[in-house]
Amino acid sequence: MASHFFVQLLVQRFKRIVAMRFVVATLLATASFLSPMSGFAESADVEATIKKVDTANLVLTLDDGKTYQAPEEFNFDGLEAGVKVIVFYTEVDGKRVINDLDIVK
Repeated sequence: MASHFFVQLLVQRFKRIVAMRFVVATLLATASFLSPMSGFAESADVEATIKKVDTANLVLTLDDGKTYQAPEEFNFDGLEAGVKVIVFYTEVDGKRVINDLDIVK
């Protein structure tokens, strides 16, 4: 009789643990769904004049004071301070990453 009671006690505890894990998992899933997406990428473009070109660090600084990170395969030919450009970029984790760039003539 005591072993039957012990088994029932274990079964009840197991059910509570499973139920609690389900509740925690549901809360975490809901929180992650409703939270702001910090890694969300937002595309934009800007027309400005190049202030500085840093080919070693793959960075363009425009006259708006902002820096734009270029991908490794980016071609810096024809880009120098004073050149007017349109930069198409995606903002990811607070960094503006260049997708494309057009020189304004």
